[in-house]
Amino acid sequence: MNNALNVLQQEVDKRRTFAIISHPDAGKTTLTEKLLLFGGAIRLAGSVKARKASKHATSDWMEIEKQRGISVTSSVMQFDYKGHRINILDTPGHQDFSEDTYRTLTAADSAVMLIDVAKGVEPQTIKLFQVCAKRGIPIFTFINKLDREGRNPFELMEELENVLGIRSVPMNWPIGMGRELSGVYDRMKNQVELFQGDDHSTIQVRKVDGYEDKVIGEIAGEYLHDQLCQDLELLDVAGDPFDYDKVMRGELTPVFFGSAVNNFGVQTFLENFLELAPKPEPRRSTAGLVEPTDEKFSGYIFKIQANMNPAHRDRIAFLRIVSGKFERGMTVKHVRAGKDIKLAQPQQFLAQDRDIVNEAYPGDIIGLFDPGIFRIGDSLSEKSEIVFDELPTFSPEIFAKVSIKNALKSKQFQKGIDQLTEEGMIQVFRTVSFDDILLGVVGQLQFEVFEYRMKGEYGVDVQLQRMPYQFARWIVMDKVDPSKFRINSVLVKDKKDNDVVLFENEYAMRTAMEKLPEAKFLETAP
Repeated sequence: MNNALNVLQQEVDKRRTFAIISHPDAGKTTLTEKLLLFGGAIRLAGSVKARKASKHATSDWMEIEKQRGISVTSSVMQFDYKGHRINILDTPGHQDFSEDTYRTLTAADSAVMLIDVAKGVEPQTIKLFQVCAKRGIPIFTFINKLDREGRNPFELMEELENVLGIRSVPMNWPIGMGRELSGVYDRMKNQVELFQGDDHSTIQVRKVDGYEDKVIGEIAGEYLHDQLCQDLELLDVAGDPFDYDKVMRGELTPVFFGSAVNNFGVQTFLENFLELAPKPEPRRSTAGLVEPTDEKFSGYIFKIQANMNPAHRDRIAFLRIVSGKFERGMTVKHVRAGKDIKLAQPQQFLAQDRDIVNEAYPGDIIGLFDPGIFRIGDSLSEKSEIVFDELPTFSPEIFAKVSIKNALKSKQFQKGIDQLTEEGMIQVFRTVSFDDILLGVVGQLQFEVFEYRMKGEYGVDVQLQRMPYQFARWIVMDKVDPSKFRINSVLVKDKKDNDVVLFENEYAMRTAMEKLPEAKFLETAP
């Protein structure tokens, strides 16, 4: 018994499960691929620029992603590096897919925030950062594209504090930037990572005697060395010291500078990150905190993806393991359904490539074949009926009435809508008076992907008519009168039959709230 516990503890200790968050075009897919390259998980990092060639980024597998060159679904990738098992949750960078991204963040123990050195903190990064900050998880920052001209590093640190409200501590510091980039100085290890020659293809790591060491000047030139010394003297005096506890509470972010496309600073970042990032954390549940080292297996579903493999028309439920050892073929309790199920075909991922997994541990993400029994937020457990804290849902901001072009396909139409709703890609509402179907999404691109997938995966042509509503509020009161919501608003039902009011503008919403003081208007389902 003791031996099994020791093995479980060792497996937990070596795992790191994190999400990469960024604005579109900050270089997230490139960074992910370079990390996979270090783990030997892919032999050649696919150049994202070469979209027209057959080589696409490893984490972008859906057909529409290949055509448009953006990530629209969250992928999971696992690889080993120097005694660690790493699970990367890749999240869509495109703002219209923030809902899927937000939910994926609940399965991570830490986050890597990727920032473009020329653009700084961008709107999408702010939204994603806020979701991480609410959970108080550690955030590590990688300032990317150092091979291009960018903003002053001090200015970027100031922006992190002013815009995101988080203090930062640079773990390394750039020596030059853009065409002048010579390398980075590692403040923690007193070493420099330097480019050799003009082609930036060879990188040399050298131990130095502090940042004033003459060796740096000999390789980078006096001007850049003087600049480095001035910057680091200022940092030593005025910068925040490294504080591990503050990092773990999400109050201080370690900052790394690098260039993913040149593979520069990526290995330093990875090795520092693995030393500092937390191992799998306990999760809150109805039975209190569930520790990873609890012998009994438990986990929760944070994402459902239909048709990952177009040849098999399958549905995969992504499960985050919280505690215990997972074994293929084990029987667990599906708490919401109140029945036992056998987990026969679990899979682990390198994006679309999948392997059947025989065992997995806390922090790992596994894919379960879903015959239609799972929903987002479901808890699975080997022992008592523990239910993990419910995953957040987000209020849609764009609405459209959906109808079918060919009435003979109504069965496939309904199936497609049901599956894509369970996947969390769209929210579906029905009007109380006319029984129209309305879809709600966080961003316009979701409608495009919905149409594309309905046609490609279910053989259904749909028609979308944009509706003027901007806000959805779940209304809680004794009896809701639909006639009260006829001007600039409409009463609808969600998939669980809750009453929801859609408003055209903020004024209409405020007026309704004033007229019905006894009602509660909630941003998400009760």
